[in-house]
Amino acid sequence: MRSDRLLSALLLLQANRRMTGRELAGRLEVSIRTVHRDMEALSAAGVPVLALRGAQGGWQLAGDWRAPVPGLDETELRALLMAQPRVIGDVRLAAAAESALGKLMAALPGALRDRAASIRRRLYVDPSGWRGTSENLSLLPVVQDAVARDRKLAIRYRKPGSEAVERTVDPLGLVAKGSTWYLFAGTPNGTRTYRVSRMEQASILEEACERPAKFDLEAAWRHSVERLKGDRARLAVQLRLEPHTAVWFRRWQVTTPGHESTGADGWVTLHAQFEREEEALFVVLGLGARVEVIAPAGLRERVQAEILALTRRLI
Repeated sequence: MRSDRLLSALLLLQANRRMTGRELAGRLEVSIRTVHRDMEALSAAGVPVLALRGAQGGWQLAGDWRAPVPGLDETELRALLMAQPRVIGDVRLAAAAESALGKLMAALPGALRDRAASIRRRLYVDPSGWRGTSENLSLLPVVQDAVARDRKLAIRYRKPGSEAVERTVDPLGLVAKGSTWYLFAGTPNGTRTYRVSRMEQASILEEACERPAKFDLEAAWRHSVERLKGDRARLAVQLRLEPHTAVWFRRWQVTTPGHESTGADGWVTLHAQFEREEEALFVVLGLGARVEVIAPAGLRERVQAEILALTRRLI
């Protein structure tokens, strides 16, 4: 859109003091003739753009004129820059956010702009996990567009280990939990959450979405999270762990505070919560000889049976 290009041209002149028509055309990806028309439009809008003739000519803003920008103190500036575009996770959205941040930085006063550049050189965000896996957010821009335009969304969605299903939903909002994005949507059966990375297809429909009056996304999300926690069946397990293994275990598994004890040999007895017995069995078998199951008896018996079956296969 031309208005976006005019703003970009203004901020480029503000950040670079003087630019040739060719430089502006290259940065804006337009012809030099279009640059001339844009400069005339800015001048007509009251922006003091000066045309400089000669070999060192080009375009610049008069004197110390600057586009008005809300004042930021250094604390606000650091907080803004900490939310780097790469955190978004999607390449296209990150590029758009990077462009927006660049425009804001160009509009800052000189000293604050230099400070912002210095902060950015000292901060890097790597959105990939240690295990080399990341969320597939290729459909996030489509979902975001549907949310912004209040349009129904048709999706093809697949949960792990299940067949893909097709749904038409009313997009009510996007929620980022850690590095994972969720669509909070209305359906004929009430509100539901859909993990964006599990969407295989998404297309925006022309039909307007049905948005509940006075809908509060944050309150709705918090209620959904609490409901999910309450619906999960929990298995209480008592384990005895080798000291170093106990340290690792606390980092990765929820344990019950105030129910730990350490024996004379240094081994730690603690209580932990698992969603189901299969999960507990998987963890215990993975820890091998560094763990002992105290309770429940059913889990201990399953561990013994698995060890016997493994021994038979190895002999």
